[in-house]
Amino acid sequence: MSLLTIDHVSKRFTRPTGAIVRGLEKLRGQTPKRTVHALTDVSLEVARGEVLGIVGESGCGKSTLGRIVAGIYAPSDGAVTLDGAPVARESRGTVDKLTTRVQMIHQDPFASLNPRMKVGETIAEGPRQHGLIPAPDLRDRVAALLSQVGLEPAYADRLPHQFSGGQRQRIAIARALAMQPDLLVLDEAVASLDVSIQAQVLNLFLDLRRDLDLTALFISHDLSVVRHVSDRVAIMYLGRVVELAPVAPLYDAPQHPYTQALFASVPRLGEGRARFHPIKGEIPSPLDPPPGCAFHPRCPFAGPRCRTEVPRLKPHDSRAVACHLHDGGTGATTGTSEAA
Repeated sequence: MSLLTIDHVSKRFTRPTGAIVRGLEKLRGQTPKRTVHALTDVSLEVARGEVLGIVGESGCGKSTLGRIVAGIYAPSDGAVTLDGAPVARESRGTVDKLTTRVQMIHQDPFASLNPRMKVGETIAEGPRQHGLIPAPDLRDRVAALLSQVGLEPAYADRLPHQFSGGQRQRIAIARALAMQPDLLVLDEAVASLDVSIQAQVLNLFLDLRRDLDLTALFISHDLSVVRHVSDRVAIMYLGRVVELAPVAPLYDAPQHPYTQALFASVPRLGEGRARFHPIKGEIPSPLDPPPGCAFHPRCPFAGPRCRTEVPRLKPHDSRAVACHLHDGGTGATTGTSEAA
């Protein structure tokens, strides 16, 4: 019943360097490390009508995953399919998107809208190019889409700079819906908006999901927002999924040490004064990821096995966890979020 299948997807980028940098590296006897490991062996499935939240720190690979699902990037390894058909293919360094059934909504709506095109033209461009809507019906369809996202149909003749940030994001949603998608990829879609406007856009998304039976990949660093809109959540760290679970079990009792530490950093009302326990250490560089578990340099429960063997995402109760603590490999037991 899966609509979207992400099958062992990895993505590597080659970091270009100039002649001066290469010369300095040679003089210093350094071995150049120019491959960025953005994603490593990610496998996920999203059922029709489900919203899967993707959470992690900056640089964990969640936006790269979203762009691969949307057909903007092609995976270095693995495959992404929608109802069994590939989303994109790469030929001679060029990525060709093979379907219009996946649409992406970006973080900055002003940057993603053409400043020289009127809003109506922006919304109508995709359906016109792909022949999804007859030309005589385009104007009425644009008006209906603007009304659907809470904007006046008369706004079709305005330019993007004449709108607020929240209104521009509604326009971006209308543009995506114009393509009649089965799957939306929302990459930090409310992160650039004020909190009150965030709530309006999120409520709009939930209404559209209910009315149109949308499936979505919701990428965010905001744990409270993800909890509000998602059915399941995947926690990512340094290009890997470390925990995958339905919302309630995950938020009530996170199992992976990184998830515990991440949730412990969220301020909560009604708890009085509390000591903040940051995650110790720095995120390793994706240019030179550590061997074994990527989180082991910062994990208080790391054992010898964690330093050499990569943990696999294995079922554990109602979730899947990539941690040796849950397969008896280290002899340690998980602690509370305070310990993390």
